[in-house]
Amino acid sequence: MRILAIETSCDETAASVLDAPLQVCSHVVSSQIDAHGPFGGVVPELACREHVKALPLVLDQALVESGDGWSALDAIAVTYGPGLAGALLTGVAAAQGLSARLGVPLFAVNHLHGHVFSAFLDSAAPSPGSLYPFLSLVVSGGHTCLVQVKGPGMYQLLGTTVDDAAGEAFDKGATLMGLGYPGGHRIDDLAREGDKQAIRFPRGVVKAGSRLTGVLDARCCFSFSGVKTALRYYLAEHPLAAGDTTRLAAIAASYQEAIVDALVKRVTYALDTTEAKALTVGGGVSMNGRLRTVLQALCAKRKVPLLLTPHMYCGDNATMIAAVAGLGAACVVSDVAKLDVDPSPEVLF
Repeated sequence: MRILAIETSCDETAASVLDAPLQVCSHVVSSQIDAHGPFGGVVPELACREHVKALPLVLDQALVESGDGWSALDAIAVTYGPGLAGALLTGVAAAQGLSARLGVPLFAVNHLHGHVFSAFLDSAAPSPGSLYPFLSLVVSGGHTCLVQVKGPGMYQLLGTTVDDAAGEAFDKGATLMGLGYPGGHRIDDLAREGDKQAIRFPRGVVKAGSRLTGVLDARCCFSFSGVKTALRYYLAEHPLAAGDTTRLAAIAASYQEAIVDALVKRVTYALDTTEAKALTVGGGVSMNGRLRTVLQALCAKRKVPLLLTPHMYCGDNATMIAAVAGLGAACVVSDVAKLDVDPSPEVLF
């Protein structure tokens, strides 16, 4: 099956052609970083307008790179949520039109399911079928959660963030440190030169029985609002001197260590309390070098296979959306005209 996928949930306009289940034929992503950078974050209305402009060009490029014409496509896949409502509508409307015009099925895909299966886009990865049930850490700018995957389309949410996502904590922290937006990779680079034990930032413990966790185990849940606040107060009380790169690197390393430690502690608990045969990690924050190093050590100690998403598929992209459909983990839309978006961040699994 030849699948064309569309992803427009936030600020990347992406399209991909995939030969099911996981043979990537094209992978195209148009970033909006330059458009949103001056505002220090994503502006929803601006994101929608940028998608409208970029999507036709991105679709054409995906087909050119795959060597296919429109008639070669067997199905369309699209992200329907969660995400920004206007951005999602752009992609869904395009997918509906293409499905109707070409007379091919339409797959509606949850954006987070794409991150779960993105690790299997590594050519060296085993098939998902050999690893069920596996544990998946999704860690991005908009979401942070732990999921046990028991089979195609069979998910058990173990824990999620009760406030901010890890990626947001990195980006806001970088802004506070004067590193610009987006700043997650800048903190990662700077932290390599710093003392990660210089400052003790909070790890964001979630209290058991909190109304924010609902029925979820608080020991699998995350909180990153506190570490951002702690950084703000620290910088207010200990202003950085111009050109003091040594101290800036120590702050970046200590701040990064707090976020990574919080993530790894929850993963450790989940591995110890579930029957997971492997751990997969996806989302933009999964590119972080320190996080990868610590998780590799953890999984080596536990003798659990670790599947890290290749860097090119860590951010938002359409290839991971196509992969969900190609692996049989997405549902065919019975009435294409009635497909609607669901931007709610609570729409997880």
